[in-house]
Amino acid sequence: MSKADFSELSREELIARWVEIIGSAPPPKLRAPMMAKILTCEQQWQASGKPRAVLMRKLSRLAGASETDKVANHGHRLVREWNGVEHIVDVTEDGYVWKGRTWRSLSAIAREITGTKWSGPRFFGVRT
Repeated sequence: MSKADFSELSREELIARWVEIIGSAPPPKLRAPMMAKILTCEQQWQASGKPRAVLMRKLSRLAGASETDKVANHGHRLVREWNGVEHIVDVTEDGYVWKGRTWRSLSAIAREITGTKWSGPRFFGVRT
């Protein structure tokens, strides 16, 4: 789907595509034109086939961030109990794996677990 195609979709269609492509619901107040732009960028990123972590490390290096600024390194496992249920998240190069699905952010996982907006690092007790 090209950029023009995203810009022609209704808000409801954009939300459906967002969930399909990004894996979580878009921010409630995000306007359709911005949603279309973000989806276009995300689709181009996914089509590149390059792991997200590679680009993030490169961007961090270019911005002068150190490796210790990361929330968690790939290979780590985060565990959190919520309402009597233990939730395990594995940190990989491509993102965060929870319940067999890869997520872009810890905050999206925390939101899915709790049903409310949370800082993912705070929810999982990770210091930045």
